[in-house]
Amino acid sequence: MNTPLAETLSIALLVAVLAWAVVRPKGLPEAVLAVPAAGLVIATGAISPDHAWAEVERLGPVVGFLAAVLVLAHFCDVEGLFRACGAWMARSSAGRPGRLLTAVFALASAITAVLSLDATVVLLTPVVLATAARSGVRAKPHLYACAHLSNTASLLLPVSNLTNLLAFAASGLSFTRFAALMALPWLVAIGAEYLLFRRFFEDDLKASVARSDTAETPELPVFALVTVGCTLAGFVVASAVGIEPAWVALVGALVLAGRALVRRQATPLTVVRSAAPGFLAFVLALGVVVRAVVDNGLADALRHVLPEGSGLVALLGIAALAAVLANLINNLPAVLVLLPLTATAGPGAVLAVLIGVNIGPNLTYAGSLATLLWRRIVQRHGHEVELGEFTRLGLLAVPAALVPATLALWASLQVVGV
Repeated sequence: MNTPLAETLSIALLVAVLAWAVVRPKGLPEAVLAVPAAGLVIATGAISPDHAWAEVERLGPVVGFLAAVLVLAHFCDVEGLFRACGAWMARSSAGRPGRLLTAVFALASAITAVLSLDATVVLLTPVVLATAARSGVRAKPHLYACAHLSNTASLLLPVSNLTNLLAFAASGLSFTRFAALMALPWLVAIGAEYLLFRRFFEDDLKASVARSDTAETPELPVFALVTVGCTLAGFVVASAVGIEPAWVALVGALVLAGRALVRRQATPLTVVRSAAPGFLAFVLALGVVVRAVVDNGLADALRHVLPEGSGLVALLGIAALAAVLANLINNLPAVLVLLPLTATAGPGAVLAVLIGVNIGPNLTYAGSLATLLWRRIVQRHGHEVELGEFTRLGLLAVPAALVPATLALWASLQVVGV
């Protein structure tokens, strides 16, 4: 296929795949269109089979890791971890909206960092809704916090987000060095969001509604907490000895899933479903389609506008470009496109891409798959999200978090080094 036709076809298919993921007609999985689209770009010659297979091989370990983390998060929920979190939030807030927002920020940040953003969106958001009703406060600020922190708070660890896993593989950093470099940007970004939320939702945080009846406090799931703690420690040890973190995540997932199977809280089928195989297929297929777009001209176009080097100005430019691209084509395709172009500039440029694709999606619904999923979950529980309000908040929050986080990354690079 000639280059202009291949470029047109690959871009059209990418737009179609992303539109399908946003709309999901009749609730059909994202993979329903993505997998045939990947097959079409290969069949028509828009991408060679060798390049397609290379992309699948590159994404394979990352997707395997994601599957294990999804299983781990699901069975933490089965153990009652998120119910215990809701009870803690209700107790600590004592019916005060401002204190509840602080508790949501603390929990959502920790859960996103340790169990990935999917756990915050899928498992914590319904708990926050129930806790707000139980505490007699308006739910809106706390719901928006779950959405924003599922993106912003995923900066800390390689395991926090699929984009992080891809950046981790491209950066050449160890697990601990990655976390050390991103700790300050993570704290700064969350702090900026928190201050903005307190101002933006000032009226909601002063209001209260009729308090509903309280629920019993569940027991703390010690086994789940110990398993997660051991898994995190395993990531550090595995990175030091050169073992892929996917194996550590698999062990943690098997421990919790095995316990649920023995206690008849799950079946082999529910274990498989908790890994979201349809979504994993979507990620692989999307990677092939994006690679076709990159091979047919997008990489050359971005190379002309992408800042060079890893100085402060370059890092700010890279983060801003990544944020814009995430909102145009979604953060996962954006990181797949930008990582090969920035990897040669060193870990600093790669991590600046990560700041852009993790914070930037808070601007639009389509910026990240997590935000799309959050919106569906909120609507399923009878709450509406106003597009205008979401966008106004994003227009303030994205630059307020992205710029200081990038400055913090530059400072970390000077102090910690690479």
